[in-house]
Amino acid sequence: MKRKCSLILFFLTIAMTFVLGGCAGKDETEGKNEYSVYYLNRAETKIEAFAYYTATEDTMDLLGELIEVIATAPKDVNYHEPVHSFEITGYALNDNQVSLNVDEKYLEMSPTTEVLTRAAIVRTLTQMKGIDYVTMKVRDEDLKDNMGNPVGTMSADQFVDNAGNEINTYEKARLTLYFSNEKGDRLIKANRTVVYNSNISMEKLVVEQLVAGPQSGEIYATVNPDTKVINVTVKDGTCYVNLSEEFLTQFSAVTPDVTIYSIVNSLVELSNVNRVQISINGETDTVFRETYNLSTVFERNLDIL
Repeated sequence: MKRKCSLILFFLTIAMTFVLGGCAGKDETEGKNEYSVYYLNRAETKIEAFAYYTATEDTMDLLGELIEVIATAPKDVNYHEPVHSFEITGYALNDNQVSLNVDEKYLEMSPTTEVLTRAAIVRTLTQMKGIDYVTMKVRDEDLKDNMGNPVGTMSADQFVDNAGNEINTYEKARLTLYFSNEKGDRLIKANRTVVYNSNISMEKLVVEQLVAGPQSGEIYATVNPDTKVINVTVKDGTCYVNLSEEFLTQFSAVTPDVTIYSIVNSLVELSNVNRVQISINGETDTVFRETYNLSTVFERNLDIL
């Protein structure tokens, strides 16, 4: 009987421990706002988000707090803080834009680490209400990428995410895309480095980047920016691109050839794609701008370059 009572007491104690532990966990986050703080993995090949809770609401106080957090090592030893080998020497907030100044050690990072670091910083800070952009300077000089081009103003959208997906793992990719010349009758090759959610396929990433348009004034968009990318799949070397009906609407002087082959040539740059078929809302019985029957399976066209 004594042993039975001892066992009952033991299990009651364990149960109360779980209850109190649960209450303590709830108290830690109650009345606080949740933010995602992004850290780099130790191999510096991707970034992932970890939940951070704070009751701070004043914008400048919160900005300072988040900057301190991204400069502090996380508890998970498999990751390290984005502000790791350099220091943020100053910051300012103007309207909806945060300006960061970093020391010269920032320039010692490899290109991949540097891009992932920017992605982690921008995605963390732009979660704040009213903050949409981040700019960075190294010793008061505008930050440049590994090609020597000014990075300029950065937004979270620049670091591609797969909307609606909860997996916040990001990787870096270098894409070869084809945009239009000024006349709209020829294609121009452009290389673009993006940090993207690794749950999205490279084929869909390419099409979404084409819809997003060019990042410089020397090349021009080929696809109606209102177009929605419904689905992109690959089977036996053929990439099937399913777009919304906005794709059919002409939005500039770009010829039908340039629009079609900007998609085809860009996708065929991927090693697993040899041909492309385009559909509208899943249907291929459509003629694009009275020129191309979308039931056609297209192959690379270098004559339009």
